[in-house]
Parts: sequence; structure tokens; C-alpha cells
Amino acid sequence: MKPFIKWAGGKRWLLNDPSFGLPEFSGRYIEPFLGGGAIFFHLAPPNAILSDVNERLIATYRSIRDEWQLVQASLAEFQERHSKEFYYEERCRQHSSSHHRAAQFLYLNRTCFNGLYRENLKGQFNVPLGTKTQVTLLDDDFEMASKILSRADLRTGDFEAIVAEAIEGDLLFLDPPYTTAHNCNGFVKYNQKIFTWEDQKRLMEAIRGAIQRGARVVLTNADHNSIHELYVELGAPKVVSRPSVISGTVSSRRGTTEALFIF
Repeated sequence: MKPFIKWAGGKRWLLNDPSFGLPEFSGRYIEPFLGGGAIFFHLAPPNAILSDVNERLIATYRSIRDEWQLVQASLAEFQERHSKEFYYEERCRQHSSSHHRAAQFLYLNRTCFNGLYRENLKGQFNVPLGTKTQVTLLDDDFEMASKILSRADLRTGDFEAIVAEAIEGDLLFLDPPYTTAHNCNGFVKYNQKIFTWEDQKRLMEAIRGAIQRGARVVLTNADHNSIHELYVELGAPKVVSRPSVISGTVSSRRGTTEALFIF
């Protein structure tokens, strides 16, 4: 199934690339930078560890897993009430129940500018209203998403501890925020404060350890010389092309490339 959350840098496009394929694995599927979870939902593995530093994101996944009917009903209410005024009121509102918070997260994700997630220094979501008005989608299948997520261990936290759990038989899929403005696409401006170059180096060392323990690793990253050089001892990437969807206007979006490593 397709992901129900839009996330900057999501990998749904990669699934349509004929040159892309995941290595076979017999153990767990492990994804420490979950985001929209396109690869996870496509695979629907029987045993998974999923993590992200965004606590609100993971809380939404837990709510879909545990109480999808309540989330769906609340989201329908948001659809009925959607307007510019309601959006900005809801953006500041604090809900007490987990299913309302999850529905709120989905509502803002689907109606904000370009599906971006950004917080101010106080930890408040501050993305302006976008042009889309559809809150509930015809292809929403929260019941199926709940079943798939029921086989996953959902966590929040830094990637290093999760990668350290990968052993022989496991598959690690890693899609970190990019810290390099490769191809002049400006994507770095959304992530440079949450994933630094030091984090990129920590990730490389964590991947090295996972490989030594026998895990299979798939990594997507910026197609930039600095990234190629960082991983030169582990292997060379395959360069894959994708459309850029970060710009606010369709006319200014250009194609770009990414580096795909399979270890």
C-alpha cells in the first residue's frame, strides 16, 4: 500500500525506478528514519523496527495501529470543518486524546504548504496553509495500515542505537535527511539544523558496524562528492534520477539525482 503521510524526501518515487531492488533478507526490516514509510508499507514485512526522531510522527503511527477507527472518524470531522481560519486555529490547538492528536497531525500534513513538517524554536508546528483542501482521501486504508503496523516495533530516538541492533539476516533501510545542497536543489535548508555533517559521519560508522555484523544495508543519500568520499571504503553508489518536489511552484521544480548504496 502507499504511505498515508506525505514527507519531504519520501521514497515512493524510488519504487517506480526499474533499476531499484532490495536485497533478500530473512530477519527484521529496520528503518531508523521512517518519515512517510514508503518502502516499509510497500514491503509490509512480518517483523520490523521503525524509528524516527519526530515524536509526533511516531505517535501518529501508533494511533493508526491501535485505534485507526477513532482517527478516521476524527479526520472526517476535520474535513467538514476545513477552512483557512480553522487551519490556523487547529495549528495552535492542543488535543488531550491520542486519536485527536493523530488526526490533527494528518490534517495539517495534508493541508499545509507542500506537506512539509517544520517547527519553530518552541517546538510548535508553523508551516502555512497550502492549496490542497482534501483531508480524507479515497485511497485511505487505515485498517490495512493498522494491520501492517501491528507487526512493527515503533520507537523514537537517535538512529545510532537502532542501527546497532541490526545483525545477520536483518535489512537496514536508511534514508537520512540530506546535509548537502546537491544539484543546487536547496533541499539542505530544511534539514541542516536537524542532521549535521557530524551525524553523517556517525551514520557511516554505524553502517560499517552493521555490515560487519552481517546485516544487509540500503542507503539513500545526496549525490555529492562529499558523500561519495565518505563511503569510499564501503563501496560506490548507484546514481538514480528523481523529480524534485520541494519547490513551492511546479514550474521551478527540476529533476535531480540521488546516491543509492547497497551493502
